[in-house]
Amino acid sequence: MDKIKLTGLVLGIVGFSIPLLITFPGLSLAGHLALSIFLLAAVFWMFETIPIYSTSILVILLEVLLLSAEGFISFGSGSGYDPVPFSRFVATLANPIIILFLGGFVLADAAVKYNFDKNMTRILLKPFGTDPKMIMFGLMAVTAFLSAFMSNTATTAMMVTVIIPILAKMEMSDPARISIALSIPFAANIGGVATPIGTPPNAVVIAALNQQGLAIEFGSWMLYALPLALIMLAFTWFLLVKLHPPAVHSIPLEMKGEWKTTGHAWILYVIFGVTVLLWVTESLHGIQSSIVALLPVAVLTLTQTFEKEDIRNLPWEVLWLIAGGISLGIAMSETGLAEWIVGSISWDQMSYVMLLSVFAVVAILMSNFLSNTVTASLLIPLGITLATSGVISGPASTLIIGLIIALSTSFAMVLPISTPPNAIAVSTGVVETKDMIIAGTIIGVVAIILVIIMTNFYWPYIL
Repeated sequence: MDKIKLTGLVLGIVGFSIPLLITFPGLSLAGHLALSIFLLAAVFWMFETIPIYSTSILVILLEVLLLSAEGFISFGSGSGYDPVPFSRFVATLANPIIILFLGGFVLADAAVKYNFDKNMTRILLKPFGTDPKMIMFGLMAVTAFLSAFMSNTATTAMMVTVIIPILAKMEMSDPARISIALSIPFAANIGGVATPIGTPPNAVVIAALNQQGLAIEFGSWMLYALPLALIMLAFTWFLLVKLHPPAVHSIPLEMKGEWKTTGHAWILYVIFGVTVLLWVTESLHGIQSSIVALLPVAVLTLTQTFEKEDIRNLPWEVLWLIAGGISLGIAMSETGLAEWIVGSISWDQMSYVMLLSVFAVVAILMSNFLSNTVTASLLIPLGITLATSGVISGPASTLIIGLIIALSTSFAMVLPISTPPNAIAVSTGVVETKDMIIAGTIIGVVAIILVIIMTNFYWPYIL
């Protein structure tokens, strides 16, 4: 174990122990236990002492052992806590949001298996010609579009294979090599904002809002987030062109490929189209996006288009990570921990705009060092408690605070460790960390400003 992980292990144990050794006034026994789990999880996620999905599994285990009705601790009638069944914590793995992501993962992996992703890229890039600026614009548009429905990481990994031959045709001294290499992860991060399935933080926030009785349809989320994604995509393209302008006016491209015409490939094409169509028209037919997500899972496996080995290769650890975050939110809410935290801070001394701004800044700062999903999982219970307790009294405050947390985390892209897409871009050998810091910082600051503007001048009028 290296020094960083060892430090995380020690701090995690200390954090877990503090609420067990110190009595915090106004916090119940269950709240102290939940705080122990929260501190342990936060430190382990931050230092990656163990794999982040393992931390999520540990969270669920500790909640079952310490906070459930079937656990080791007996809570009396005067404890202020009515233990929930252990199934409440475990069932998060079957949360509708988890099913939605499972459907997205199956579609994405099947697309890669049948070269559907590369063929779509080839077709979509064709209209952008040979001008380096327009090629980069096309790459960003395609990446953002795909990442809106696929994993940001998977999209980046796929698109990096597309830009490698482009980079090979450019002079080594051409600054545009950097902007093209950076354009892929940045566009993937931004594209993930646009849909509920684009990135896990969206799912975490939607799941938390669902528990508050706020159901968000697929199309409604796009109405809230797509304008921000489009503006930031255009701004990021402009910024990269200015920071690293191309040295030439034309890059000859040869993108060859052919469509697979097997029966299984055709099944994928049809199911992919039908699923995406049903997702974006949810408000018209009323079928929940999580239910729609079962369509590709069922049809592609029934027809052997998606086989046993393909299922084994799905990123199950991401689903566990999301489930742990949802479960942690349940514990904080049920034990009164979230409410206690809110009551301990003078939030009412802040103005409405200031408080929302603080959440946006904290979310983006934390996400640069923590997983975006982890950050959303930690902040959303607090944000919802602030909204439901009346501290945030603006219009549609619960939904707005959720949007701020989900969207802000996705614009944390300062460091290679900020998101997996950034790390993939660095692996090309073209991008240096300082390039990412400069561009990522500017993008993050502009994103926060836009989010605050939308909080006051856009979302209140469409919610």
